[in-house]
Amino acid sequence: KTRAGRDGFRTRTTRRERMSALSSKSIPRVALVKTRATATKARRVTTVTRAEGGASPWGDSTQSIHNGERSGRPRVSDSLTTPIVCTSTYHFKDTEELIAYQEGRYGSFEYGRYGNPTTQACEEKIRQLEGGEAALLSASGMCTATTMLLALVPAGGHIVTTTDCYRRTRQFIQTFLPKMGISCTVLDPSDYDGLEKALKEHECSLYFSESPTNPYLRCVDIERIVSLCKPTGCLVCIDGTFATPCNSRALDFGADLVIHSASKFFGGHNDVLAGVIVGRKDAVDKVKQFHNILGGVIDPHAAYLVLRGLKTLALRIERHNDSAMKIAKFLEAHPKIERVHYPGLPSHPDHEIAKKYMKGFGGVVSFEVKGDLWQTAKFIDSCKLPYIAPSLGGVESLIEQPTVVSYWDQGPEKRAEIGIKDNLVRYSTGIEDYADIEADMAQALDCI
Repeated sequence: KTRAGRDGFRTRTTRRERMSALSSKSIPRVALVKTRATATKARRVTTVTRAEGGASPWGDSTQSIHNGERSGRPRVSDSLTTPIVCTSTYHFKDTEELIAYQEGRYGSFEYGRYGNPTTQACEEKIRQLEGGEAALLSASGMCTATTMLLALVPAGGHIVTTTDCYRRTRQFIQTFLPKMGISCTVLDPSDYDGLEKALKEHECSLYFSESPTNPYLRCVDIERIVSLCKPTGCLVCIDGTFATPCNSRALDFGADLVIHSASKFFGGHNDVLAGVIVGRKDAVDKVKQFHNILGGVIDPHAAYLVLRGLKTLALRIERHNDSAMKIAKFLEAHPKIERVHYPGLPSHPDHEIAKKYMKGFGGVVSFEVKGDLWQTAKFIDSCKLPYIAPSLGGVESLIEQPTVVSYWDQGPEKRAEIGIKDNLVRYSTGIEDYADIEADMAQALDCI
């Protein structure tokens, strides 16, 4: 023990001086309890029971763990931003409180796999944006999609889906689910007669389609699909990643569920992986029960990044929509472009459907270059502004050749079978100045 000397330096105090000081202040005497080690002096442990009035009866290691937290933590509700809650588990003050939680009378969480306050705040924001009854975040868009399919389609069940969709989703439906006896009907997005036939011939559990789809941006008639599926008890789930609720809310038109890869427009900065499902509470609850078993939990840091990204979603989507529409028109008029796929253009096969369901047509444009695989690759390599990268929906513009990025292992015949052309380009507009996007696109086309 030390005390401040007359000259300001700290000097060692005696036991008698310390005891005298404690007595003069009417503070209970410090009890020193020494536990004698049986081996060496180095192993001797000293436990100090300190005085009351803010002091602790615990040793240094115990205090290092619990002080400042156990008896009361700083109030965080006044924080302007939602705190990132990094915990793997949650505690209860007593058994009565735990039982109240188990019976739904006390709102909390039990374990990190079952919920997190940061994640819950993000889920609530998305739920309200989509107008759903419940929402569930997970570790990625594919985690959301696969968990949803496994939770809602029983063994031996049947799924109806569309031809134009994300490759990994198709791969899961066509190669993994058959192991569980789950079959599927794959239709063109506009084949509503085929949907009606499938519903009559099979006991369908789920209709699942992107809208707009990837990469050709096809759009489905949600109300027509719902009118066919609902009488049979078939759930309708729409992947709205390319649209976002700022452009289209499928739940408003009768869909039961909407899923998103929140890594895209929701996060908006190409720095997070996340997925979310929104919709009917009974259906989301089934997915959540299975999600709790599988454990595809989003990290609270990732949930916070999505939460932060959502704050500027509407502003970014406005710029994405505007730039994509302009670049689509520019490309459609360019002599070196064979075809443009963008639902905002009258030339798109689903333009009328898109106008019915969408307020804006999204930030992604797909188009076909007049040339072969290598001429198309030369165009992409000549672009200076966008990054050559998969994904979409971020503030940076991204460009990709689906043949190379996603289907290079398939071979020309297989790619042709699933409709992926070698000269197809997918461009995700960022929020850069439009003039710069167009100028860069023009100079790249001049190079081929």
